[in-house]
Amino acid sequence: MNLMANILLNVLIAFLIGSLLFGLQRKVMARIQSRPGPPIIQHLLHTLKFFIKESSFPYTAAMPFYIAIASMLCAIWVSAVIVGPVIEGSLLLFFGIYALQKIVEHNAGSSSGSPYGKLSCVRAVFSAAAEVPLFAVLVIIYLQTQTMVISDIINYQAVNGPLIFTIPLAALMFFVLILSKSPYSPFAITKGKDIVSGYETEHFGVLRGYLMISESIAWYMLLWVFLTVFIGPLGILGYLVGMVAISVLIAFINSITPLLNPNHSIMAQITFAFIGIVGSLVLMMVM
Repeated sequence: MNLMANILLNVLIAFLIGSLLFGLQRKVMARIQSRPGPPIIQHLLHTLKFFIKESSFPYTAAMPFYIAIASMLCAIWVSAVIVGPVIEGSLLLFFGIYALQKIVEHNAGSSSGSPYGKLSCVRAVFSAAAEVPLFAVLVIIYLQTQTMVISDIINYQAVNGPLIFTIPLAALMFFVLILSKSPYSPFAITKGKDIVSGYETEHFGVLRGYLMISESIAWYMLLWVFLTVFIGPLGILGYLVGMVAISVLIAFINSITPLLNPNHSIMAQITFAFIGIVGSLVLMMVM
């Protein structure tokens, strides 16, 4: 299989599985809250329908930046697929992609001119301040494995066992980062219902479809990186079971936890980061 076909296949897999996992989350949350909930394929159908709906553009939008930013967000996570499953490159590149995504997310809100979008872009800056410290997990991984290349980390775990047992607090930090990207997370302050749909509020038609595709791919990639980096080489079935298990666990957390206000959300995530960094360093020195 040539490189381009491999990339397209992995992007399609990421989109489909990410969409179904989002649908599974909604179904699990609904059942916990004694509701029937939508079908598991609802998020996938919801994404596809935007590509047959009319696209409209608010008068307040900063054209053409408003159009370009939605496409960029989708392209960023396609790049993450290339760095991850396709070439198994450096975690530093993945961090750079995530950081760039936060910048684009911020501009997606501000470019629409909507007051809800502008408030969401301010919250995106707040959330970045809380999420970036969680990426100190990269330093902990490097100190443990002496590498940041995903393929080398996989080989390390094949010899020394899963990292989730040797640096569990680092795994917890990354789990909190994944939790923050869940649509109904207590940390999802950029798209809280108090600001309608956040930075997506004024995006309709094809542009909204691009944003939803990027969300599905992002969810798949975060789960893929977690399973690959902390558990090691897995087969197709192993990845599917792991992704379903994490998605169900996060659905349970979301269903019983209210959305935190921005200040509490930031402080909670920074607290997790502090505990993870200090605790991991202490454990590594003791061991």
